[in-house]
Amino acid sequence: MILPILAYGDPVLKKEGEEIDKEYPDLKGLIANMYETMYAASGVGLAAPQIGKSIRMFIVDGSPFADDEDEDGNPDPRSAGMEGFKKVFINPIIEEETGEEWGFSEGCLSIPTIREEVFRKEKIVLTYYNESWELKEETYEGYAARIIQHEYDHLDGILFTDHLSPLKKRLLSKKLQNISKGDTKADYKMKFPLRKKQR
Repeated sequence: MILPILAYGDPVLKKEGEEIDKEYPDLKGLIANMYETMYAASGVGLAAPQIGKSIRMFIVDGSPFADDEDEDGNPDPRSAGMEGFKKVFINPIIEEETGEEWGFSEGCLSIPTIREEVFRKEKIVLTYYNESWELKEETYEGYAARIIQHEYDHLDGILFTDHLSPLKKRLLSKKLQNISKGDTKADYKMKFPLRKKQR
């Protein structure tokens, strides 16, 4: 089932998510719905708060980045391992972030039409449970690390716009306000907090 994605301004997006346990109701169904929702919106990641569930879980499928090239037309080393990078992360903890910070133009399904450069560390160590409740500790870098960092932020009530300079935020404030009201273009199902009447 395709679920509506919450738009910028919804209070759930600013809340810290809660950890869940094996007894969480119909977790398999929720994961399946999240994948369906993410693919319908052409996303590479989706966090549970974006569909109104204030829990510490997100999904990713980074395969669209698998064929990325650098400025010279060579395979981008940051896209290594993205083919088949499809995972569920439950109760994740970023144990460490290392390496140089690098900038990349990020977008977010909750903030359609806006993309801005965000700087993040290139390498992370993450512990998490997969959908079979196996505890994992893994290291990610490049695009994989970035997608995880972006989705992980959602679990702490942080959006990519929170990483921007005060000036940049001021310049975007009208656009962000319009997104909250539903005055934006998105070719997927959304729920707007300030829209008078929901579609």
